[in-house]
Amino acid sequence: MKGLILSGGRGTRLRPITFTSAKQLIPVANKPILFYGIEALVESGIREIGIVVGDTGQEIKDAVGDGSQFGAAVTYIEQPAPLGLAHAVLISEAFISGEPFVMYLGDNLIRERLAPLVETFRAAAPNAQILLARVPNPQQFGVAELAGGRVVRLVEKPKKPASDLALVGVYMFDRDVFDAVSAISPSARGELEITDAIQWLIDHGRTVIPHVIDGWWKDTGKLEDLLEANRIILDTIGRRIEGEVEGSEVLGKVVIEVGAKVVQSTVRGPAVIGKGAMIENAYIGPFTAVGDHAIIRSSEVEHSIILEGSTITDIGGRIESSLIGRNVSIYRSTTKPKSYNLMLGDRSQVGLP
Repeated sequence: MKGLILSGGRGTRLRPITFTSAKQLIPVANKPILFYGIEALVESGIREIGIVVGDTGQEIKDAVGDGSQFGAAVTYIEQPAPLGLAHAVLISEAFISGEPFVMYLGDNLIRERLAPLVETFRAAAPNAQILLARVPNPQQFGVAELAGGRVVRLVEKPKKPASDLALVGVYMFDRDVFDAVSAISPSARGELEITDAIQWLIDHGRTVIPHVIDGWWKDTGKLEDLLEANRIILDTIGRRIEGEVEGSEVLGKVVIEVGAKVVQSTVRGPAVIGKGAMIENAYIGPFTAVGDHAIIRSSEVEHSIILEGSTITDIGGRIESSLIGRNVSIYRSTTKPKSYNLMLGDRSQVGLP
């Protein structure tokens, strides 16, 4: 069985971060989102993994390499344009080579272990198995209708949903899916939709079985979902102090990586402080991930993701519910008259008191 991870999306809802970085490499609890999917496939016994890449392909290749760091062999599949999930399947046919496979969206996170679901798929041998989650707002997702333990209909973002069961970004298919993706036509938005391909399987008598996941699932395409995923993952960590702590209070589930220094500060977990980071005369509140070599001095940060190399200095108010990109500098200006001095990229968001 093979794995197929889709990492070609442009991440427009996370701009400006994704103007310069692949959305699948934004860290959650200081680990790129994409790595969680790779690790889940490997833990399920899948060692041959194809990664579909687009404009940010080189960055993803640099981060993942040949897959050996995960115990896998990775093949990269170039998608010339974001033409839909089913199109990504279509161009991966040579790599899949007739084997059953797991398709995993590279910006999704699920709590449930993938390995038992893979075993169920192998044992039952349906044509497809889809993962579903109950959501309060099904009209924003692909929604499944079930009957007799099988999927009978899929509707993309219905105005009047027939159920609250939304498609999760993990799918399992046998070779019949290639008949489906070859048969369907592009949707109104010009993409080959995976919901149309699965509906084709259903309409042509193939067996599509559902699995309603136990626990949380996050599509991290928006800031609030990314922060929520960060919160959920941080809440699962244990306490580990490998850096230096001097004159500071470190409370709860906190990870301080090798080379990090916490000086005259308070850190309340769950939180993670990356390698070589400096926290000085500062407060780091719960659900905060501070990236490698970041510096936070005389400032307060809570419920936020601070990427590597960034500096936050002498900020009077508390920074919270924020995503700060790589090598960003935030500081208090001492010049008169008092003013805000900003250099921001396209589609930035700034909240000022």
